[in-house]
Amino acid sequence: MNATANKTDRPTTAECNSSLAAVGDALYAIGGKWKLRIIIALSEGRQRFNGLQRMVKGISAKVLSNELKELELNGFVKRNVHTGTPVVVEYELTEYSATLKDVMHSLSAWGAMHRERIKKTMRKVHSH
Repeated sequence: MNATANKTDRPTTAECNSSLAAVGDALYAIGGKWKLRIIIALSEGRQRFNGLQRMVKGISAKVLSNELKELELNGFVKRNVHTGTPVVVEYELTEYSATLKDVMHSLSAWGAMHRERIKKTMRKVHSH
């Protein structure tokens, strides 16, 4: 491959900036330690707050509450309040959350591959 062909394979500054902005937007909406885990927990169906907190190991009530609010603002989660005695609040995924299917699958596959790679690296380090 010659130098000019290699240069055209690289993204332009505008493409790079566009990609940076898009990834930034995505990470703002679904980034962090908990959001995707909450979405996965809700993929089984509606959950009450305490049920979600049990499913998502290690999350505090305060953090779960804030994450659910952000997921609701971004259109991934719907909060249903059932009036009665007692009042029951359930959370469920919206149709829009299905747009994350490919992202979730790719992250899951990459995470499994990365874990195996790290395990192999650790085995090599400890076997020498």
